[in-house]
Amino acid sequence: MRCRLATTVTCLLLASCALHADEANLFVPQWLGAQYTFVDQHQDSLHSPYSGPLSLRADGDTERSHTFGAYFGMALPARLQFYLDVEMFKGEGVSGATGLGGLTNGDVIRAGSVGLPKTPYVARAYLRWTTPLGDDTTQVERAQDQLPGTEAAERFEVKLGKMSVADDFDKNRYAGSTRTQFMNWSLFNNTAWDFAADTRGYTEGLVLAWVQKTWSLRYGIYLMPYQANGQKLVDSLSQSQNQQVELTLQPQADGWALRFLGYRNTARMGIYNDAIAIAEQTGQLPNVQADDAPGRHKFGFGMNGELPLADNGDTGLFMRAGWNDGHTESFVFTEVDRTLSAGFQLSGAHWARSDDHLGVAFVVDGLSRDHRNYLELGGSGFVLGDGALNYGREEILETYYNFVPFAHFTLSPDLQLIHNPGYNRDRGPARFVGLRAHVEI
Repeated sequence: MRCRLATTVTCLLLASCALHADEANLFVPQWLGAQYTFVDQHQDSLHSPYSGPLSLRADGDTERSHTFGAYFGMALPARLQFYLDVEMFKGEGVSGATGLGGLTNGDVIRAGSVGLPKTPYVARAYLRWTTPLGDDTTQVERAQDQLPGTEAAERFEVKLGKMSVADDFDKNRYAGSTRTQFMNWSLFNNTAWDFAADTRGYTEGLVLAWVQKTWSLRYGIYLMPYQANGQKLVDSLSQSQNQQVELTLQPQADGWALRFLGYRNTARMGIYNDAIAIAEQTGQLPNVQADDAPGRHKFGFGMNGELPLADNGDTGLFMRAGWNDGHTESFVFTEVDRTLSAGFQLSGAHWARSDDHLGVAFVVDGLSRDHRNYLELGGSGFVLGDGALNYGREEILETYYNFVPFAHFTLSPDLQLIHNPGYNRDRGPARFVGLRAHVEI
């Protein structure tokens, strides 16, 4: 009896200490990390018999970009967490970040629209709530937008506030970060997925997730911008919205994964065929933005896979495929209606540098027939507009090498070769050489 009583008292004391420790951490902001990324990228001159307002520059270009970020989190009562991220962007992308469906520097998204101040801004500010669906727990380490500690392996979670849609959807172990992996837009995200965002890549919305050990199901609904590639978001979901659902299958935590994504946009968009019809009647160039009207829809699908092969998952394969209906204008991310990509990451452990990585990938991007006809007649979107078009699929090859001379610092030379830039057989090929430096603490 005395042993049982002593054990009970000990357990109560330990539980009390844990409770007070948890309470002590409540309302105390934690610094979760910071990063700085520098990209120096050069675009060679290219064959260019003609050009338009949004073409790659025929005589080439060299530009530099810088992003800075600081990330914070705070535990709140009732299994709530609050996250706040602050970022800043400086610099430009080559050719003004236009002229391609798969643009070559993913960090220039943070530049925003022309005229936005290059000062610090709030990238994310959201609440996260979880409730366990089982007794098993997993240990989580301190990371961007992740407080350290334990959380239920099976859970239901809710996120509400300002965030990036790509924080929760279309994630990929080998092709998911422009700051440490592939830089081309068609390789760190599914570019046929026209997800909600302002011109810096963020929006406001709600995410619901049902997470099990071998699969998860996520649903998200977000505010769309007022206009294509616009910085200002609509006031309410009744005006304009982006919805997506994604099923992830992953039988083992560090094993293969398959993700199936579907999305639907409702926004004030133009229709390519309507813009063409108006141009034929008026004798002017088609202008899809002038046809904008509320309540227009776009839908699409995506698939995303990763297959670890060796080196504790540091060596593996990946692929993506995406399609959207392509009737309404490309509104948010970039001008791609079909995409297929595949590639691999190889660990430097094979040449005695376990922290280094080599990545190689190939992408084929395409346009819908309506989108293609619009550009052939001299129309422009928000990243494409050569004034004419001899259509061909945009083909992208990228390779990078991550060299880690010491902890927290990565230096990455990057090469990209693009055939039919802007889907135009009359232009290119285009070659890009880049150097990326990334510091993360």
